[in-house]
Amino acid sequence: MKLGLDIFLEKNYEDYIGKRIGLVTNMTGVNKRLTPSIDLFFEHPDIDLVALYAPEHGIRGDAKEGQKVESIVDPITNLSVHSLYGLTKKPTKEMLDNIDVLVFDLQDIGSRYYTFIYTMAYVMEACKELDKEFVVLDRPNPISGEKIEGNLIEEDVQSFVGLFPIPNRHGMTIGEIAHLFKGEFGLKCNLTVIPMEGWERNQYFDDTDLFWVAPSPNTTNIDMAILYPGTCLIEGTNLSEGRGTTRPFEYIGAPFIDGYRLAKNFNEQKLSGVLARPTSFIPTYQKHKDEICGGIQLHIVDRGNFNAFETGVVLIELVATMYPNDFYFLKHENGKYFFDLLAGTKRLRDLLLKGDTEAFLLSCKEEVKTFHNQREPYLLYN
Repeated sequence: MKLGLDIFLEKNYEDYIGKRIGLVTNMTGVNKRLTPSIDLFFEHPDIDLVALYAPEHGIRGDAKEGQKVESIVDPITNLSVHSLYGLTKKPTKEMLDNIDVLVFDLQDIGSRYYTFIYTMAYVMEACKELDKEFVVLDRPNPISGEKIEGNLIEEDVQSFVGLFPIPNRHGMTIGEIAHLFKGEFGLKCNLTVIPMEGWERNQYFDDTDLFWVAPSPNTTNIDMAILYPGTCLIEGTNLSEGRGTTRPFEYIGAPFIDGYRLAKNFNEQKLSGVLARPTSFIPTYQKHKDEICGGIQLHIVDRGNFNAFETGVVLIELVATMYPNDFYFLKHENGKYFFDLLAGTKRLRDLLLKGDTEAFLLSCKEEVKTFHNQREPYLLYN
């Protein structure tokens, strides 16, 4: 298969000769030989690369989740690196003054919480306002482009982990999402998407011949990415989602949890495609740092039948029922519950505490149908 990056460098670059180019990328912007798009653009005789732009985690991926990224000078190319996760998330006029075209080359992980797609949204908005061309070099959705899961975000809990009404698992490539953002959410910039060749919707990342480069410190492998549309919800609770371990978003636990009881109760739910194993772990940072946590590791046994979002909801509901005096939801800096921002609704938090999520999960299936129809005109691959 060929990435959008490969196709652009084979032929599409000719359309941009003589234009000043800015590149939004990080360490995931590589070709199949792992050569960075930064190097490929900078060393290309006909591409005038004049600036770089960094999303969350920074241009080289060394910043932790939520850590502000500073604008710097790249030590390799001596180009300015403008931070899009620091003082501003949207490129300013000053950041874009000396470019004609902004090229976007980032590997998404297929879940709506992941901030790269909202960095893209703000870039599209800036390009629209300042009349700049915007080019997306498409990359695979690593958890396939077929399955959709979850609910649509409600307006009063929109945030940088959920800016538009899309489901937790959207089943789109980043190029397809760009078309969706333009067609449905008003980001009508001068957009060009360079599609891949040879990628099919049913493919997971490990079905391709590409090397996995982690888009952030905790995106460790494909199983983690498949679980993430459900287990990311754990971030909004006082449970550890396994950050600071070798299995983030696969390990779930807390000092007050009996992993054997939780694994037994979870497996008795007979959820499709997943089993839980009791475990214990000690996070090296974030929640419950340096404390022994009892809990479980989630193991995917059947990707095709696995539903990550349902798994995350059922797991939280189990813990809330088993440990009502210990479990709680975290509040965000602005006073809102962070869980509501992740869940895209205020309703789910109360339903979880009541142990009454069945109707909510059923309603999600209708919202998935709505999104399935909405996204259809923007799909680029079979």
